[in-house]
Amino acid sequence: MDIVGLYLDPPDKAVVLCVDEKSQIQALDRTQPGLPLKKGRAETMTHDYKRNGTTTLFAALDVMSGEVIGECQPRHRSKEFVKFLNKIERIVAKHLDVHVVCDNYRTHKTKVVQAWLKRHKRFKLHFTPTSSSWINLVERLFAEITRQRIRRGVFKSVPDLVAAIEAWIAERNAKPKPFKWTAKAHTILEKNLRARQALQQTAAGIK
Repeated sequence: MDIVGLYLDPPDKAVVLCVDEKSQIQALDRTQPGLPLKKGRAETMTHDYKRNGTTTLFAALDVMSGEVIGECQPRHRSKEFVKFLNKIERIVAKHLDVHVVCDNYRTHKTKVVQAWLKRHKRFKLHFTPTSSSWINLVERLFAEITRQRIRRGVFKSVPDLVAAIEAWIAERNAKPKPFKWTAKAHTILEKNLRARQALQQTAAGIK
């Protein structure tokens, strides 16, 4: 699997970026303020809330350094994806090739995206297999920002939510820490083979 190869043995003179969108992040304002953690009592948070709109976080995680390029946009169409690619293009040093790991969502494969890639030859997209988005390390980043900043946050507006996301990314980039890929390629391939064989046997049984 070429994606695991990029993690374990990245090419020279290149940067490997794990890219995806965390869509429909809601700006939730709790109906009552929560009470902080104290001795003998857990932190509290009301179950009801007011919705104040949504945003979509586009993020690119540098596999080697752990740094994040992020941008919030109102929607997640191919138009917004290309806009984010342009931001990556401006930030990444011009002498480096850019290997982008992303899922095979149709937004990443439109004619608009293909035309952009033809004009930017140093970009190479690597698509995760269907139902295997977990292999994209940026998903781990999304889990962290959800747990640390979004889930228990109180946001009275979308700009408040965006500001909180941007502050979290800036804080993380001040002391970036890469995720370490520990799974072995042969282990993943063996599991994939067993899963395929099980599906084939099930399909044969149905027939």
